[in-house]
Amino acid sequence: MPRIQKKGQAGAAKNYVTRNQAIRKLQISLPDFRKLCIWKGIYPREPRSKKKVSKSSTSSTTFYYAKDIQYLLHEPLLQKFRDQKVLEKKISRALGRGDVGDAKRLEGNAARSDKTGKPLYTLDHVIRERYPTFVDALRDLDDCLSMLFLFANLPSTSSVPAKMIARCERLCLEFQHYLIASKSVTKSFLSIKGIYYQANIQGQDILWLVPYKFNQRIVGDVDFRIMGTFVEFYMTLLGFVNFRLYTAIGLKYPPKFDAVKDENAAELGAFTLEGKALMGVEEVKQLEDAPHKPDPKVQAAVNKVIKTIKGSEERTEASDNGDAAVEGATSEAIDKFEPAAEGGDELPQPEAAGGSGNSLFANCTFYLSRETPRQPLEFLLKSFGCKRVGWDAVLGDGAFTTNELDPSITHQIVDRPPIQAAADEDEDAEDNQTSQKLAANRRVPGRTYVQPQWVWDSVNDGELKEPHMYAPGASLPPHLSPFVRKVQGAYDPTMPLEEQETEAEALEAVDADADETAEGMDVAGSDDEDEEGDDEDDMEGVEAEEAEDDEDEDEADARQKELEAELAGASVKSQAKTKAKAKEDAKKALNKKAREEAEDLERAKGMLSKKKRKLYEQMIYTNNKKSAEDQKLRSKRRKLEQEKAKGKA
Repeated sequence: MPRIQKKGQAGAAKNYVTRNQAIRKLQISLPDFRKLCIWKGIYPREPRSKKKVSKSSTSSTTFYYAKDIQYLLHEPLLQKFRDQKVLEKKISRALGRGDVGDAKRLEGNAARSDKTGKPLYTLDHVIRERYPTFVDALRDLDDCLSMLFLFANLPSTSSVPAKMIARCERLCLEFQHYLIASKSVTKSFLSIKGIYYQANIQGQDILWLVPYKFNQRIVGDVDFRIMGTFVEFYMTLLGFVNFRLYTAIGLKYPPKFDAVKDENAAELGAFTLEGKALMGVEEVKQLEDAPHKPDPKVQAAVNKVIKTIKGSEERTEASDNGDAAVEGATSEAIDKFEPAAEGGDELPQPEAAGGSGNSLFANCTFYLSRETPRQPLEFLLKSFGCKRVGWDAVLGDGAFTTNELDPSITHQIVDRPPIQAAADEDEDAEDNQTSQKLAANRRVPGRTYVQPQWVWDSVNDGELKEPHMYAPGASLPPHLSPFVRKVQGAYDPTMPLEEQETEAEALEAVDADADETAEGMDVAGSDDEDEEGDDEDDMEGVEAEEAEDDEDEDEADARQKELEAELAGASVKSQAKTKAKAKEDAKKALNKKAREEAEDLERAKGMLSKKKRKLYEQMIYTNNKKSAEDQKLRSKRRKLEQEKAKGKA
């Protein structure tokens, strides 16, 4: 007779454990258990049936795989947590006895990272376990960079220590220096949340978010302990990645760090890169001009082998010439993906890995005005080949020049509309802090003045945009996200409105224009009547002349309409009726077409199964929702264009 199995010892109940059971099995506290799970990449699991898995009458909410908890039993960090817990008990026991000297001795012997600077534990082995290859680490770098750049901009508090912020900032600046040296940045976008950057590192596209340099306010509803645990792991990860990236391009890691320049807000300028990749042109020439002669015996043997190889190649060169040319062309070219059907969605095209062509601003010298965001502009300009970036001395140290009138400057980035210098002469005039106050001859001849958006749009388009569109005070073109893929039928702000609106929208737009024109004519007529009634006594001398001019204009308009009607073979009234009838016929044809398409769809849906019909209806609902949003965007754009046209008129 087989042994009777007890409840909870087989099946799903054996595969899962609750959080309290896991904590008791590991014999650690709840905060330490959370840390361990975050660092090791172990997350709660949702069983199919909580009733079968739960071993108690109360329904547990958090479950883990039993194998994951068994895997944590062999983690070396567990012993570190236990030693720390034992030490804290000894210190509290000594304080309870009143033995302050013993407690101070025990605390001094402890490796406290916040006081001694020595880490209590390291996460190096965890990084090696979670990322067996370097490509795995690069693929998981998006959240890492976003979190570290966020903490680098936070103020120091009790929950966010200053040393953590300083280390995050240093790691981020080291990573930015690698991107500048390797020219790996591909795109960037200014959004409400912050600035998005995308870089291609060893064939992997990495996208991260950098917040704006505003004064951050720490709120109480955010658990910074959990975020600090992630940051501690990400700092170790980015340290490994920076070391590998620097050594891959021949740079020494870590780079030299100047604390004095860093205190003066130099940021990128506080680091000095060293390595073979930064060897000057003169040093390379010295190596090339160094005397080196081969052994004559070896050279003679090599020449003999080369002659035999050339003789065999000449015999087969004629037949293989065409094939070799085709193979060479195909090997150097990059594959391009084309849609299978005409009018399909544009497919993302592969790009060459990392930056040989990122020299967009190589021949430019920039000067950043005080009101512009210095940090993102400096990073982006240097990432695309610019070697000389200057700014005002109040923005910090590390500038190429602080003299705004330097003749070598080719472009100046300003973010305030210019005002006349005459306003400065008036002492009672209001001080406008959002305007750029320029002296009479302050504009340097031959220098290009642009707004900051010019840099981002030039980077995303891969070419220097026209500066007059981004002049100070000019209305800027729309700043579009380079990460949004174009979809057929969706709203595209780069295309003319007439090319993407539907037939129904075009008819509605024509009717709306006609109604607005008629209302405008009625309002104008009523205004003219009121003005004539009010100013009748003042305009007696000019009334006769205006009447004659109006009669002449009316006769000319009537004559023109009669000529057009004669050419068309109809009267003026019949011509207007013909246009109205044509509009009505177009609307009827459009409605008829819509009804026929709806009937065809209903008949086609009747041939589908119930499951496929539900999927199809869900797809239609989603498409209609998107098309409604696109229609709203097109209507907003149509109104804006009409308002602009009225303003110009």
